[in-house]
Amino acid sequence: MEENKKISFPISVLRPLISYLKGEERRLKVTKKQLKKVDPFVVGNRDDDNSVDSDVAENVEHDRSFAMRTQISRSIIAIRKTLTRIKLGKYGICAGCGKMIDTDRLAVNPTAEYCMACETEKEKKGK
Repeated sequence: MEENKKISFPISVLRPLISYLKGEERRLKVTKKQLKKVDPFVVGNRDDDNSVDSDVAENVEHDRSFAMRTQISRSIIAIRKTLTRIKLGKYGICAGCGKMIDTDRLAVNPTAEYCMACETEKEKKGK
């Protein structure tokens, strides 16, 4: 088989994956909204005359909520990119080298864009 020959996944494999990814996207959006509701900086019930302990607690809760919402946003973006790659027929093809991504890697991380070799190289470069 040629090195650059593209192999696409059958629709019977992709359908459950699409369903899973869309469900995961919905779940993450709900979680993100819930986190926003408890962020003292967003809710508007933040008191300016808090004690030092209360002020610190609000700052910690805000930082935690913000970090989690940021990570959720990244996950949603990865899911959307994966759904786009599926639609374009490029799912499972490494964005770096164009080779097929190992199916074991995709089973563990269905939003993987890179094969292990390219991912390792990307991490070494710090991108």
